Amino acid sequence: MVAVNPLVRDTGSPPIPEAQAWLRNYRGERGRAIDLSQAVPGYPAHPEMLERLARAAGSTAAASYGPIMGDPELRDAYAAHLSELYAAKVKASEVAITAGCNQAFVTAMMTVAKAGDAVLLPAPWYFNHAMTLQMLGIEARPLPCPPEAGLLPDIETAERLVDERVRALVLVTPSNPTGAICPPERIAALAELCRRKGIWFVVDETYRDFLPDAALPPHRLFDDPDWGDTVVSLYSFSKSYCIPGHRTGAIAAGEATMREIAKLLDCIQICAPRPAQIALSWAIPALGAWRAANRDVIVKRAEAFRRAMAERPEWRIESLGAYFAYVAHPFVGRMSGEVVQKLASERGVLGLPGPYFGPNQKGHLRIAFANADEEALALLPERLEGFAP
Repeated sequence: MVAVNPLVRDTGSPPIPEAQAWLRNYRGERGRAIDLSQAVPGYPAHPEMLERLARAAGSTAAASYGPIMGDPELRDAYAAHLSELYAAKVKASEVAITAGCNQAFVTAMMTVAKAGDAVLLPAPWYFNHAMTLQMLGIEARPLPCPPEAGLLPDIETAERLVDERVRALVLVTPSNPTGAICPPERIAALAELCRRKGIWFVVDETYRDFLPDAALPPHRLFDDPDWGDTVVSLYSFSKSYCIPGHRTGAIAAGEATMREIAKLLDCIQICAPRPAQIALSWAIPALGAWRAANRDVIVKRAEAFRRAMAERPEWRIESLGAYFAYVAHPFVGRMSGEVVQKLASERGVLGLPGPYFGPNQKGHLRIAFANADEEALALLPERLEGFAP
């Protein structure tokens, strides 16, 4: 067999299918399986959104190529949404539409770094981010975010890790995998560090629509008239509009950076999926109240998970926010992979092992509680009672 690219060959396989296979060993002895492994919306898309998607999919316009950077109507709608949310002025020319946020991340990394460079990833990290960097030949340099620091990046630690090879610092807030929410002041300090060091600040805000306090902007980065010189913002429409299968995301960056991003998008996608773009142009301004109601649903699920785990305090919640909780299991010295496999096969509960999310995570699990309704979450204390790997 002819050799494949060693950077791809040496990258681990996608972890969620591997973990979900463990749940297939569960025989239902304790009732319904509770899959808390993947961050997917636990409720359907808005009915009119589905109708508009169906109409758009059957249209001649959606079957044709669209503009490389996205349909103008959606770029306008998303720029207006950002401007309102952040009380700042973001232009449509500073927005590009992508085939999901993972593609937005790949594009951003190819824009700001090359093989042999390094990027700071707060650890625990989102595994697809680390996989992407490895396949691009870019070092994923861990920026430790320990539980005692609230699972948030420390400015002084980040500064010590920046050397001549580092081209960017990535922040996911609310975090995947931990749910930790980075305060605006910390975000501003990280942005200032990046500006001072001459590196990019790439902020993935896939889960920002599920912040518990919707009255406050998540950060003030767009207040700076020169934000585009340093900041790249990433977003996904999948969770907020319940359309993960339609693969639609966005990048916000300065106009000069967008000219470079256009080259990549032309080669990677030519254009993002058209039906979703057409429907989202309507949905962004029309479904604000619906999105807010869904945020309240997720906040209640977070509270339900916290209540359930309070009955099993030996399973310690290290952080909780948006879609995720990061939980320390009580079995000192045992790998969380062993814990998760047995929990799935014997108790019908599936999370993800901490080592999927970077180094020194063997004592932790990621729980995507947003997938489950409150009734399912209430079953957790009974499922965990007497469990031992």
